[in-house]
Amino acid sequence: MEPRRRERQVIVVAGAAALVAGAAALVAVGLNIAFSAVAAHRRRKRQELPGFTAQVNLSPAEIKRLADRIITKAKETYDSVAAVPLDKVSFANVVAPLAELDALQFPLVQACVLPRMVSTSEDVRKASAEAEKRLDSYFVLCRQREDVYRVIKAFAVKGERIGPEATRFLQCLVKEFERNGVKLSQSKRKEMEKLKCHIDELNLKYLQNLNDFTQFLLLNEDELAGMPFEFLKDLEKAEGKLKVPLTSYHVTPILEHCKVGSTRKQVAVAYGQKGGKDNLGILENLVQLRHKFARLLGYANYADFAIEPRMPRTSRKVLEFLEEISEQLSDIANRELSILKDLKMKEEGNAQVGMEDLLYYIKRAEEFKVDLDIGEIKQYFPVSLVISGMLKMFQDLFALRFDEIKDAEVWHDTVRVFSVWDASSSDLLGYFFLDVFAREGKYAHTCVVALQNGCLYSNGTCKVPAAVLLSQCPKEFDGNSALLRFPEVVRLFHEFSHVVLISAFSNVHHISNRATFSRFSALRLEGDFTEIPSLLLENWCYESISLKMMSGFHQDITKSITSEACQSLKRRRDLFAGLKMKQEILLCLVDQIIHSSENVDIDHLIKELHPKVRKMIASLFIDHLIKELHPKVMLGIPLLEGTSPASCFPRIAIGYDAVCYSYIWSEVFAADLFVSKFKDDLLNQHAGLRFRNKVLAPGGSKDSLEIITDYLGREPSLQPFIQSRTRNSL
Repeated sequence: MEPRRRERQVIVVAGAAALVAGAAALVAVGLNIAFSAVAAHRRRKRQELPGFTAQVNLSPAEIKRLADRIITKAKETYDSVAAVPLDKVSFANVVAPLAELDALQFPLVQACVLPRMVSTSEDVRKASAEAEKRLDSYFVLCRQREDVYRVIKAFAVKGERIGPEATRFLQCLVKEFERNGVKLSQSKRKEMEKLKCHIDELNLKYLQNLNDFTQFLLLNEDELAGMPFEFLKDLEKAEGKLKVPLTSYHVTPILEHCKVGSTRKQVAVAYGQKGGKDNLGILENLVQLRHKFARLLGYANYADFAIEPRMPRTSRKVLEFLEEISEQLSDIANRELSILKDLKMKEEGNAQVGMEDLLYYIKRAEEFKVDLDIGEIKQYFPVSLVISGMLKMFQDLFALRFDEIKDAEVWHDTVRVFSVWDASSSDLLGYFFLDVFAREGKYAHTCVVALQNGCLYSNGTCKVPAAVLLSQCPKEFDGNSALLRFPEVVRLFHEFSHVVLISAFSNVHHISNRATFSRFSALRLEGDFTEIPSLLLENWCYESISLKMMSGFHQDITKSITSEACQSLKRRRDLFAGLKMKQEILLCLVDQIIHSSENVDIDHLIKELHPKVRKMIASLFIDHLIKELHPKVMLGIPLLEGTSPASCFPRIAIGYDAVCYSYIWSEVFAADLFVSKFKDDLLNQHAGLRFRNKVLAPGGSKDSLEIITDYLGREPSLQPFIQSRTRNSL
């Protein structure tokens, strides 16, 4: 997952939300002419995709021209809205033009940005990256226009009855302008811009320090006892010893397999010093600058600013959530820790477990408690079979039909295109592109890119949603389908869930007949809510009925994975879930506390760990905070001496600052949905359709918590998550 970028225009990753420049009305006919001009050079005949306008194969010059047109048309519309007299404001001349522009520009912007992730041409990727930067910068400026804000605010104050969805869109517009500082004086706005620039510089410096870390350790083979031969043979030699780079690629296997406790500790301490005091100082400065930024905009602290548009709304709610889940997991985590202590006593004659021991003894416990050969499991997951099985499962569960389109225009010959249809009505619902095989120059991680949102334009034209799944699966070799490791299967399934949910569930039928609201479609939802459906559907990766649909022995695909292996995979997932989650909670608590507080009595904070804490000591004492908080959360396990997780935790510095809690939040909600609605009948189409209509179809047009509460018939609960982890963990 890429780090989120503030106010970014392009929707790139699953779970990311963006602010597409809404600005003024764009004429659909004019855009169609522009599209025709862009595509005029193409000679080969290709199948048109009804309801789909985004171009997927632009040259560098075309990308630049399209970005120019986007900016020009946006300015025209913003100027038009700004010119409306305050006593003449109406839905038709203020809100409708901005909503229309938002809908019409989204596929254009995505057409400019997609190539940097998928093109085989370096020139095209460069042009795309430049266009993205230009568009991002321009759309931020759009949301800072005081003249446009005055008109929007005047209409909001007027109080015209416009329906709940249009009202929500209007509220979002007002809030976006205000969060971009439009209400500030010129001097305050300049101060805000300086703060943003300084924050961006420090973000990059923090990451650069991590990237520049090239330390290594020299160890002999005895010190690496237990490491697989394949690992050892790839290490360089220096001064008669083996050179071990301190990268996650090398450190994680050592912490999992090395039998020598002193080596594990040496490696863990050295790796934990990545970033060092420089990054700790940078983080302290970042937190102070973020607080200043938030207070300029009228927020008590930076966490409240970051969380306001998300499901919890306030940092207090997040701290309460983290505290409660940590407390609920303590019993199971203590039992898990006792098992690790027993194992360490038997192997090393010492029951004191340190952080450097967790991965190693969890791995040993898995070997005792789970009968599973990961290497053998891989042989049951050929890429082609996994994909075809996922297609079938989603079709069955959600009453869909996927038809492959063989001659649609694509950016690479390995890309596949599918249309999505409602199985009962045969209505076209959307499209998705699968670009799953590795190639040079392509974006390196598995993610989702929205290409077009589902919406209904004011002229009656309907546009269906479309998305692309990007991954780096190995290609076929000698006619044999490449194999996926099980974690790769889960990741692919998770992201494919986003793709299908985007392309299959347009909110067209929920749109007011007075306007169209593209911003409530696809991935443009509250950050915490976006991940919930895919985390819910991840559960199918651990159930026999669905795993058998996606598996088959690579030499005889009629032989699917065994039920016993499916049970072992599920058990392996849940083993030591309490301790694993506690580590996540620790970092989330640190993130939330430092971004929500100043001038706090840390000793009282650690003792009480109460969500009412609001302030912190001026120097922030992040290092001291972590040292004191660590054993409280981690059941007495102290922080490794000389290390500071805050110095090598990129999420807390950039991308997820003040919202590190989000993934845990989404996991808890997803567990409640799964246990309450699907666990007893995994392919129940009635349940799938109800989820599709009540949770997915509204998109962002309603409050996320309201949607889930309405679907469950009650407020969401922590208990299904706690009980599932407790029941399966030991």
